[in-house]
Amino acid sequence: FPLINNKCKMFLCFLFFLGSGLNDGQWHEVRFLAKENFAVLTIDGDEASAVRTNSPLQVKTGEKYLFGGFPLQMNDSDHSLFHHSFQGCMQFIHVDDQLVDLQAVEQGQLGSFANVSIDMCAIIDRCVPNHCEHDGKCTQTWDSFKCTCDGTGYSGTTCHNSIYELSCEAYKHLGKTSNYYWIDPDGSGALGPLKVYCNMTEDKVWTTVYHDLQMQTSVGGNSLEKVSVLQLNYSATMDQISAITSSAEYCEQFISYSCKMSRLLNTPEGNPYTWWVGKANEKHYYWGGSGPGIQKCACGIERNCTDPKYYCNCDADYKQWRKDSGMLSYKEHLPVSQVVVGDIDRPGSEAKISVGPVRCQGDRNYWNAASFITSSSYLHFSTFQGETSADISFYFKTSASDGVFLENLGNTDFIKLELKSATEVSFSFDVGNGPVEIIVRSPNQLNDDQWHRVSAERNVKQASLQVDQLPPEVRKAPTEGHTRLELYSQLYVGAAGGQQGFLGCIRSLRMNGITLDLEERAKVTLGVKPGCSGHCTSYGMYCANGGKCVEKYNGYSCDCSKTAYDGPFCIKDVGAFFEEGMWLRYNFHSPGTSMKDLVSRTLLSSTDPEITATNHNLNKEELSFSFSTTKSPCVLLYISSYTQDFMAVLVKPSGNLQIRYSLGGTKEPYNIDVDHRNMANGQPHTVNITRNERDIILQIDHYPPATYNLPAASDIQFNSPKALFLGKVIEIGKIDQDIYKYNTPGFTGCLSRVQFNQIAPLKAALRSTNTSSHVHIQGELVESNCGASPLTIPPMSAATDPWHLDSASADFPYNGQAIGDGVNRNSAIIGGVIAVVIFTILCTLVFLIRYMFRHKGTYHTNEAKGAESAESADAAIMNNDPNFTETIDESKKEWLI
Repeated sequence: FPLINNKCKMFLCFLFFLGSGLNDGQWHEVRFLAKENFAVLTIDGDEASAVRTNSPLQVKTGEKYLFGGFPLQMNDSDHSLFHHSFQGCMQFIHVDDQLVDLQAVEQGQLGSFANVSIDMCAIIDRCVPNHCEHDGKCTQTWDSFKCTCDGTGYSGTTCHNSIYELSCEAYKHLGKTSNYYWIDPDGSGALGPLKVYCNMTEDKVWTTVYHDLQMQTSVGGNSLEKVSVLQLNYSATMDQISAITSSAEYCEQFISYSCKMSRLLNTPEGNPYTWWVGKANEKHYYWGGSGPGIQKCACGIERNCTDPKYYCNCDADYKQWRKDSGMLSYKEHLPVSQVVVGDIDRPGSEAKISVGPVRCQGDRNYWNAASFITSSSYLHFSTFQGETSADISFYFKTSASDGVFLENLGNTDFIKLELKSATEVSFSFDVGNGPVEIIVRSPNQLNDDQWHRVSAERNVKQASLQVDQLPPEVRKAPTEGHTRLELYSQLYVGAAGGQQGFLGCIRSLRMNGITLDLEERAKVTLGVKPGCSGHCTSYGMYCANGGKCVEKYNGYSCDCSKTAYDGPFCIKDVGAFFEEGMWLRYNFHSPGTSMKDLVSRTLLSSTDPEITATNHNLNKEELSFSFSTTKSPCVLLYISSYTQDFMAVLVKPSGNLQIRYSLGGTKEPYNIDVDHRNMANGQPHTVNITRNERDIILQIDHYPPATYNLPAASDIQFNSPKALFLGKVIEIGKIDQDIYKYNTPGFTGCLSRVQFNQIAPLKAALRSTNTSSHVHIQGELVESNCGASPLTIPPMSAATDPWHLDSASADFPYNGQAIGDGVNRNSAIIGGVIAVVIFTILCTLVFLIRYMFRHKGTYHTNEAKGAESAESADAAIMNNDPNFTETIDESKKEWLI
């Protein structure tokens, strides 16, 4: 307490607690006011938080005021025993509103002192200048300072490092999906983070920044104003948006002008009525769909305006509503910050303005790379400016064991990053206190031709180095000493001056938030080539579900053509909703293909020599799909052949799943029944079936797979597969009776991610531009995102889990067997009786309907138009679908009724 009173009337003393964080090395003001029956303590002039007491008291001061501490024994001769002495500085000491003359105290004319430096403050103000960046709060102790970075979007000892990724592209390669994200386009630079929408559904990522102008904003309409100014306020600053557009490969912004007697641009020779303001507050007189320097709209470029005398639809000045719209794609002018509408002051003039968000595609900085092909190769740039704070990050890949990444020299100061050995990366520098070296040692080889990330930082408090996800190595800076890094030479990327240079690739080199354009400099430098290859070795793992990684000049992409998935990482389900009576057939061969090649050219393009040796027979196959339905029975999937072989996946009348195989012309098909599991419950279910000769592995949803074995009498080959059916079987020739019964009325529900070996029939129907040679559809196929993950379904209990079997029973189908303990036998019997009753009723209804329609003369089938005039059912099918031309000769006397 600055004021010490050793006499309190009635021995009542009051203890005040006020303020927090007062030991931050900053100046604080303390005021204590005591009057009769009243006392108040105020810190830093904050009257609202002042502490008061109205208790009865009477303050009487003594003869002495002691500041900084007081002795345990109040003897004039003893100044050595002080209790809790204050360490710090005091100034402007007032007592009873009178400034204390400290010089008089120093001269012994007023009071006395001990161990005090008068007329100076020995505390070094370590927060001036403030080394905490990005509005970080600085506090200090006696010999150091600390930065509080809460709420700034940055981290580190000086709040230098952004906690967000640089772009949507970076989030994509972290495995993120489309969503809103915070990005920091210049990293540790002066620009703060901003929130954008990242659309990752395509090969290249779209970054979207929104504004507050409503679509179809009306202007004019008996307006007295000659012009109307529409201001667009974005969710980011112009500098932040400029950082996005500068690094993007392509940007666009939609703009539209709907008009009624409100002209837009006038002729190219006349003064424009309306214009928009872009980056740097520049006015632009071209409209969407046109380009800079051309005072025209899109219709003027395409020469299809309503009135050919004008270059915009609105310039014809019609009384009916017209519109001029299009994309502004010259990214150096974006974003649109203002639209000024000028022709709205006439009677009847009306206009509506729409401006879309700014959308940018790609990130040139993320893949900006150079390949160093000789040990003496290097690139040079201007001197690195990192006096008090420096951060460097980049990716590298190499097969060499050592080499210098980059170096910048001064008179004595320097900064250097190098690969010292196959497992060591070194960061060394000198700021005048002597050379310092930090080394990170990796447990794995770094010269494995894979991408590795290096991140180094140096500031006035410490230096650090991190490689990949290894723990960073940190070295604290000396408390007192030099702090400024003074460099004069050019920055060399690679080695100069006879050192062992780096051999390999470096990309995305950023220094203090600025990306160095390695590609442009490499184009004019011998021994260095722009771009890198081999991205798939590091990023191929992101191509999921069998997607193939494809190398590109500035990155990679995932080829999903051989999968049932879509999207940049082959993780988007491709599904469709089937209405009642709808079906899809995928033919494994095109019309005119010879029998010799009909399967080997498509379905049987396998690397398995045993399969290719049979030419058109399968020893193994893989089938996977997802479905949801509430109706049973139905046929989910059926694979026919040119023989009697087939494979089918059915939902029985009870809602249970059945997989049926018929190989080698066996009299009775082999059935796998998944009992005690209602699959027609409207929830999504996944089915994975793998057969390798006689071994069949079946997995439903997320339950453990079960193994079955085909009978010894059964053939191991699926002979001559012909077509795959979804939803219903429309096939010529003999069809299994149960499948024939389940064919009516057909599947209703959703099917997604259907794949048979390398064939994805649904995707072929929905994505391919020309599928007539393989795909035939009855009805309208509507794409639907219905392939939800079955992981959302709660797990079953052990008592009702159909996979809860012992090892002895796992090799046999479920028909006629007890499945685990705890299953209610009576429930099973009741369920069976109900199923039989429902099946009988359905059969009766089918026969009645057929009888009525046949006698009424209005019986309808799923045959296409033209069947009435055809000579036979074969001819009717042939008229509608050329894919059936090869099958007619096989069964001229049989057709499906």
